[in-house]
Amino acid sequence: MQLLKTLCQLHGTSGNEALVKEFLLDYIQKNQSSWKTKPIIFSGDEFQNCIVAVFGKPRTAIFTHMDSIGFTVQYQNELVEIGGPSVEDGYLLVGQDSKGTIEGILKINPENEKLTIDFPREIDRGTDLAFACDFRETEEAVQSCYLDNRLGVYVSLKLMETIENGIIIFSCWEEHGGGSVPYLAKFIYEKYQIHQTLICDITWVTEGVKHGKGVAISLRDRLIPRKKYIEKIVSILQESSIPFQLEVESSGSSDARELQSSEYPFDWCFIGAPESNVHSPNEKVYKKDIESMIAAYELLLKKL
Repeated sequence: MQLLKTLCQLHGTSGNEALVKEFLLDYIQKNQSSWKTKPIIFSGDEFQNCIVAVFGKPRTAIFTHMDSIGFTVQYQNELVEIGGPSVEDGYLLVGQDSKGTIEGILKINPENEKLTIDFPREIDRGTDLAFACDFRETEEAVQSCYLDNRLGVYVSLKLMETIENGIIIFSCWEEHGGGSVPYLAKFIYEKYQIHQTLICDITWVTEGVKHGKGVAISLRDRLIPRKKYIEKIVSILQESSIPFQLEVESSGSSDARELQSSEYPFDWCFIGAPESNVHSPNEKVYKKDIESMIAAYELLLKKL
């Protein structure tokens, strides 16, 4: 779990994913010689903070977002939310501005519910802040901020060790409205004629999706994927011994939102381990569900 811990500690709020990007490029460079297939890597200004890794002759692409929720400093140390973070008095926030390192406590004004950070000086406007990482591991589970979606990134890196054919895409801005998927989708469709996609992200523990019961296969959320494609995925997993759960929700979305509204005919399926304490410093995922998530993706990349 050391790699996952390192990923959770990286500062990478939506729009400021550069540190995560540089870590991933360095990790790929250092480790690809031991992988089954050496990928072709696309990154740079035309991909902003995103990375596209192409293996062999791809048929399916995996989208995994690298950004996290957080806060932007406004005026007099008031905060604006990035995405939908959990907010409670006492959360420890960290960041960096032109004057140095920032570490302060989140405060909620009881009169107007405005968010501030308790810090002894005024922080540069526009500075982005993240939850301080307190990574905890037991025999059963891991708990930390930003398992959504650094766990998805972790799973993708583990897949890169054995993948023969496929594309893994590290996207940006997912937590705050998206924006990178349209040009990434255009690139993989026009260059590689890819139309099958999987969304490697983290879902929520609910009344129908539980800890320790396996990875969740989403039949729908706020969006509805094409049923024939979902049935194909479920059929493949049913023929295996991999534990999984079926999820049906009425809200929530992911990078799939922009794939479904694309001008290209993408099929998509959201597949992710369930977590509790969503978007807080205490997100929790069971190790059994991480194992089944990796196994499910390995199988689907071979069978789809």
